[in-house]
Amino acid sequence: MQDSEAAQTGGRELIYVTRGGAGRVLALGGLQQLGWNLRRAPDARSVLRILNGDSRKPHAALLDLREGFTQQDLAEFGTALSAGNVGWVAGVDARQLDEPPVRDLIRDYCYDYLTLPCPESVLNTVIGHAHGMASLACERGDATSESGFDGMIGDSPAMRTLCRTLRKAALTEAPVFIAGETGTGKELAAMAVHRHSRRHAHPFVAINCGAIPHSLIQSELFGYERGAFTGAQQRKLGRIEMANSGTLFLDEIGDLPLESQASLLRFLQQGSIERLGGHEQIPVDVRIISATHHDLDRAVAEGRFRADLYHRLCVLRLQQPPLRERGSDIDKLAEYSLQRYSQEGHRTLKGFSPCARQALHTHSWPGNVRELINRVRQAVVMAEGRLITAADLHIESSLTTPPPTLDEVRDAATRAAIERSLHRNRGRLVDVARELGVSRVTLYRLMQRHGLRAHEPEAPNTIHIA
Repeated sequence: MQDSEAAQTGGRELIYVTRGGAGRVLALGGLQQLGWNLRRAPDARSVLRILNGDSRKPHAALLDLREGFTQQDLAEFGTALSAGNVGWVAGVDARQLDEPPVRDLIRDYCYDYLTLPCPESVLNTVIGHAHGMASLACERGDATSESGFDGMIGDSPAMRTLCRTLRKAALTEAPVFIAGETGTGKELAAMAVHRHSRRHAHPFVAINCGAIPHSLIQSELFGYERGAFTGAQQRKLGRIEMANSGTLFLDEIGDLPLESQASLLRFLQQGSIERLGGHEQIPVDVRIISATHHDLDRAVAEGRFRADLYHRLCVLRLQQPPLRERGSDIDKLAEYSLQRYSQEGHRTLKGFSPCARQALHTHSWPGNVRELINRVRQAVVMAEGRLITAADLHIESSLTTPPPTLDEVRDAATRAAIERSLHRNRGRLVDVARELGVSRVTLYRLMQRHGLRAHEPEAPNTIHIA
């Protein structure tokens, strides 16, 4: 079996991810005879190369965790593990199930797991189910491809505008800046630009500038040489160098300290970096995509962000819309989340109750798409009935206020208009009727219906209606 080489054509696609320790590689010849096109990948970059070549085709992927993968290695699989056209299955030693990183990875990303080695008949069944789930995801993606973009769900006007802009941005090499609130999917948009650019076969490397201590951000970005500081026992490549020929995504760029802003600007101007403790100028070719939930214009005005770096990064500026402004996209995202996590619950769920759908549209969603996904996932586990309710979503405030009917809205508007006119005309019903464009008889009837009365008598024969 050769790396990244299909064993045969016309079958289902299976990626086998392994470091290949002695005696630990599965032969999997029987699976090839059962119609699987087998490809082997040693790392995340190889997996992404395979997926980028077949982005519309469903894949099953077996991630053999028994040896050779560090926690940092697993972190690099984030993009591949989140790909919508892949059903992941983890292969482990029984003892590994006690390790929190492995348990978290299986829980968050994998369709199932197996204790290896196991009979090929069992392996065929499990990866077959994972491949089937990936096929369903691909079919859903094809159905929404006209309105979405590379797995982004939604056809609201704001999302249509964003997707058109993303497609245009993918065709250029210009730096892209994505503005938007926390949880709106800025990294998903950045990955979509990368996957549709000419750099799609090369690495996509992401770094959250707000999640790394200021004392470590320089070494994370630029790397360091052995002996550069206490504890630097060997050379380490920085994120910029790791993204060479590909795309570097700088998330929460607004949290980058000023010292690092100066270093980043120098790299953008010169196209080369210098590792900490080193003296060699290393040329690096990357495309920069940055994002933040901060107001960078305000940060520049207040001196917290360099204006020259701002203009370097914000050549193409995109705005990620908040969830509360996306209308019917909320329903689509909720249905997608329910489908994705439905197997985690203890019963089969049919969908959302009317009170849940009302709650979905009345909630302000401060956490945006990320909050919605987490609430639906929690509801899948906690729901007692066959339909998810607002209580299951923990959005109970909307339950006490059902949406008004059209008659109720009309009555409220009519009453308010009469009350305002009575006040303006000091209770003179003749003037009120004239102002509202109705007869006095109609005005009397409406006032009686709504329990209104004139504020002051206009004449001895004024009619007062209680």
